[in-house]
Amino acid sequence: MFNKQSNHWLNFIGGEWVDGKTSIEVSDPSSDSVFATIASADLGDVECAIAAARQCVREGRLTRQRPSQRAELLYRIGSEIRKLADEGALLASRENGKSLNDALGEFTESASYFEYYAGMADKIEGKSIPLGEDYVDFTTYEPQGISVQIVPWNFPVSICARSLAPALAAGNAVIVKSPEVSPLAITLLATACERAGLPKGVLSILAGPGREIGAALVAHKETNQIVFTGSVPTGRSIMRAAAENAVPCVMELGGKSAAVAFSDADLDEVISSVKNGIFFNSGQVCSAMSRLLVQREIYDDVVGRVAELARGLSIGGGKDNPDITPLVSMQQRDGVLELCRQAEEDGARLIFGGRAVEGLPGAFVQPTVYADVTPDMRLFGEEVFGPVIAITPFDSEEEAYELANGTDYGLVAGVFTQDISRALRASQSLDAGQVFVNEWFAGGIETPFGGNGLSGYGREKGQEALYNYVRTKNVAIRITR
Repeated sequence: MFNKQSNHWLNFIGGEWVDGKTSIEVSDPSSDSVFATIASADLGDVECAIAAARQCVREGRLTRQRPSQRAELLYRIGSEIRKLADEGALLASRENGKSLNDALGEFTESASYFEYYAGMADKIEGKSIPLGEDYVDFTTYEPQGISVQIVPWNFPVSICARSLAPALAAGNAVIVKSPEVSPLAITLLATACERAGLPKGVLSILAGPGREIGAALVAHKETNQIVFTGSVPTGRSIMRAAAENAVPCVMELGGKSAAVAFSDADLDEVISSVKNGIFFNSGQVCSAMSRLLVQREIYDDVVGRVAELARGLSIGGGKDNPDITPLVSMQQRDGVLELCRQAEEDGARLIFGGRAVEGLPGAFVQPTVYADVTPDMRLFGEEVFGPVIAITPFDSEEEAYELANGTDYGLVAGVFTQDISRALRASQSLDAGQVFVNEWFAGGIETPFGGNGLSGYGREKGQEALYNYVRTKNVAIRITR
């Protein structure tokens, strides 16, 4: 909901559109110019959202519906999101910098999450446990209660949908903390929920400073679950706060993911995956292919082909659907450029890019290729979150796995080979929550997603994710005779 004349957007709190005492400015990263504002939530808004959610949980506004009714509700939400997709894509492209095609894809994916979990809302089934003829024992699944979900700026709409949809399917009330950098398009999810008939109070979406609003939500004694996607330092702070109240969390904290290309790989498949894996959304993807490990027999060929790919990519504002769009902010651009500077100082060989784009005023970074990156370099182990790929040679299969696992992260990994036995060995040896074979991003919304190590814990997407949003209750009955 917004004021068209002033382009000022509101928060959605307890089923109502609410203005704030102060505002957050939202910039277009392709020009670094402010084009809209959104109400900034305060601590009073947090209490209102918590109170509305608590009332919903107590009254069972979702749980007293038959699960098949919740399924119908989620289907309607998905349908309303599809109706808003064109409008939302324009907004997401402008506030986030991404291409129109990618922004539209984010909305259609969001609708798919609601449709997928609609199909599961009436299939959350308990078990009967045999204890002998004198007992009846069974389990049921109950919603967690109030789920606080803190959403990142890179895919705010789809990442919100992937946790919001299963949470609603399971009967929870949800409070979303939206990202300060790109808080506008996500409000259209609230519009879709409102139009679909979601009971008032079940959903709140608040924009505001993370250190104040996010911290208050995660530390609140009535918060029953926390879902977070973002940086390791922020994740650690959230986990410390959650520990005070013994609140369960789902944490997705990024990655430094490696693709392993063996000498028998189909190089066309490798290069196609490089384009999608590291240059999609200008590398601002937690599961990006930020490292490419290449067997030495094909190393020079692959480095040359990746360089050729990078040189041929188009660069521009999102409305033109180029290959490379601006990063989300000038601050993000400067951080990426600093890591590029450090890589060259450490001895990485710059093949292409590594600089801001001349002639464009926004947060643009050239598609960047570094070769001969070694494990002692910062670029090898630190997440860049930009269009920067680090290429490293290897000789043996064992060395490849050691290099791939040589970071503190373990989100995803990939292997390119025509040898099925080697692909299966790799899937067992790579320390990652998801392993792609011969195509980066080979999974879908149906496949569990999440990491190991500093990439966090818990799984999003697929059937497995639904069980983040419920808790098990056992009922044991003695039969009297």
